Amino acid sequence: MSSQTPPHKPRVAVVFGGRSSEHAISVVTAGAVLRAIDREKYDVLPIGITTDGRWALTADAPERMAIADRKLPSVAELAESDEGAVVLPVDPTNREVVYSEPGSVPKALGEVDVVFPVLHGPYGEDGTLQGLLELSGVPYVGCGVLASAVGQDKDYMKRVFTSFGLPVGPYEVIRPREWERSPEAARKKIVDFAAEHGWPLFVKPARAGSSMGITKVDSADGLDEAIEEARRHDPKVIVESLLRGREIECGVLEFEDGPRASVPAEIPPVTAHDFYDFEAKYIDSAAGLVPAPLTAEETVRVQELAVTAFEAASCEGLVRADFFLQENGEFVINEINTLPGFTPISMYPRMWQESGVSYPELIDRLLQAALTRSTGLR
Repeated sequence: MSSQTPPHKPRVAVVFGGRSSEHAISVVTAGAVLRAIDREKYDVLPIGITTDGRWALTADAPERMAIADRKLPSVAELAESDEGAVVLPVDPTNREVVYSEPGSVPKALGEVDVVFPVLHGPYGEDGTLQGLLELSGVPYVGCGVLASAVGQDKDYMKRVFTSFGLPVGPYEVIRPREWERSPEAARKKIVDFAAEHGWPLFVKPARAGSSMGITKVDSADGLDEAIEEARRHDPKVIVESLLRGREIECGVLEFEDGPRASVPAEIPPVTAHDFYDFEAKYIDSAAGLVPAPLTAEETVRVQELAVTAFEAASCEGLVRADFFLQENGEFVINEINTLPGFTPISMYPRMWQESGVSYPELIDRLLQAALTRSTGLR
C-alpha cells in the first residue's frame, strides 16, 4: 500500500509591528488576521518588527495582540528573544527564512510562499517592504511599490487623483526644507491659505495614518505647535481646509475580473472628540454605519469614484477610499489606505462583510490573489 504525500500547504509569513507610530495598531491588525487565517489551508509564520527595526520571531498568540484596558500591544512583548533576528534572503531563487541569535548557529525556518504585510505607515505600508519583497522574489498581499508609496504620501496622492479628474479638497504642503529655512515664510504660506479657504485647518503629517499627529487649528496662534506635532511623525506636513460634509468610506477588493467596490459606510460625527482622531478610532471605538444611509445614486457614484482611485494609483489587492459627501451633493476624495485596518472594529472588513464577503473569506481571497501574482514588472 503506497502512502500519499499530503498536499503542500502554502506558508504565510504575517509581518507586523514596524518602526512607524502605528506600530501598536499593526499588532492589533495582525492578531485579527492570524485568528482568521484557515490553518487547515495555510501554514503560518508570525514575524514581528520591533520599533527599532529588528525582525523578531514571535508567538502565534492572537489573544495577546488586542488593545486591553486601553493598553496598546507591542512586538517586544511577543518576541521569543530580545536579540534573535529573522532574516529574509534577498535572493529570488531562495525563499528560506533564517533565524539567528548571537552565539548560536543560525536556524532555518523553512521557505515562505507568500507574505501578508500588515504594517501601517512608513517602513511597511509605503513601498519600502514591498521593494524588499520584490527583490526577494516573494509574493505578497496588497499594493506594489508605486501604489504603496503614492498611497502613503498625501501630497502626491492628491496630485495623482487630480490628474485623473478626481475631486480633491484645497490643501497646502510644507516641505522639510521650507520649515527648517524659514518658519516665518512657511507660517505666512499657511495663513495666506487660511485667508483664502477659511479657518479651521487640519495640520497633518503628510505620510502617516491612523489619524496620528493631526491637529485641528482654529487660528494662526496654534500653528507652530500643530506643525511641530505633525513633524514628530513626518518632516513633511500637509495642511487641509475643513470640508463640511458626511464622512463616507468605501472598500475596493480585486476579484478575478478586476476591482469591485463594497457597500459604502459612514463615519457619524463623534461627540466626545473634536474629529475622528486616533482615540476615537481605536480606543473609544467610534461606530460606523454599514451600509451608509445613501441614495442609490450616491452609492453608485461613490463606488465608481473608489474604483477610479484604485486604478489611478495603480493599486492591487485592496484599498479603502475615504470621501466627504458635501452639502451640494458632490463627493470629494480625502485619501486612500493601501493597507486599511483589519482590527475587529475596522471599517474595511465590516463593509465587505455587509457585501457578502466574510472576514475569513476576505483573508483567503487576498492570499490566493497574491499567490497567483508574480513579482517584478506586471
